[in-house]
Formats: sequence, C-alpha cells, structure tokens
Amino acid sequence: MSRRSTAEKRPAKPDPVYRNRLVNMLVNRILKNGKKNLAYRILYRAMKNIQNKTKKNPLAVLRQAVRRTTPNVAVKARRRGGSTYQVPVEIKPAQGKALAIRWILSAARKRPGRNMAFKLSYELMDAARQTGNAIRKREETHRMAEANRAFAHFR
Repeated sequence: MSRRSTAEKRPAKPDPVYRNRLVNMLVNRILKNGKKNLAYRILYRAMKNIQNKTKKNPLAVLRQAVRRTTPNVAVKARRRGGSTYQVPVEIKPAQGKALAIRWILSAARKRPGRNMAFKLSYELMDAARQTGNAIRKREETHRMAEANRAFAHFR
C-alpha cells in the first residue's frame, strides 16, 4: 500500500468570460491536443447559439443541462466467488458532475451536424429539456442500478 498521502482536491478556476467553474470544467473536457483556445471558442460559440435560440441566459441552460444529466447511482463491477456482480453504488456530487459533462460531450460529438459548437449547443438545450442522448445515458445507468439492486449488499 502506498505511504503517500492522498492528493488534495483543487477547485477548478473560473473561466475569463462567464466567471464560472462549470464552464471551465467543460472547456477542459472539450480540450484536444492541448488546444485550449479552440475549446474556449467552441464553447463560447455554443453559448451564443443557445442565447439566440432560447432567448434565455446560456449559463442557466448549461447549469440545468448538467443538473439534469447528473446521475445519483451507478453500477460497479465487483468480483465475488468467481463471478462478477454489477453492484449499485451512490455517486458523490463531484463525480456525478464529471460524468454528466463527459456524457453531454460524447453525445454532442456523436450528433450529425455542421460543427462542434452547434452540436454542443443543441445537446445542451436537449439536456436542459430532459431529452437527448446524454439524458438517455443517465436513465440507462439508473435502470441498470435498479435492476441490480439485489446485489447492493456486496458493496
């Protein structure tokens, strides 16, 4: 077992335009090959598109999308007596938020469309309305946890 202490959690810094930590978390997940400027550009264009389409504050839409996509429980594979069980476990809020962001971005990348900014904006709007692939992923995870509730004592 490692003798080192656990790494302390560092809070994410807010982004320069919206002064919001959630926006910065999203930018860091969009990031590819270290091109942070491009990631910021994609997200800000998506936010502008949300503003034009919904006539609402894009930050509120983003918050609502992440909140509605965040899972409460997930399943974890546990080996017990030669067989593997899918054990439902509760998720901490920070981990749930990270999962929600990851699901939203993967659903946006899979969408057909012009560019990533448009795909992301439409996925965020859909998630805020509780439709779309990211929400489907959350429902699927909850269904899996519900179906395997019998194995909850294997925690």
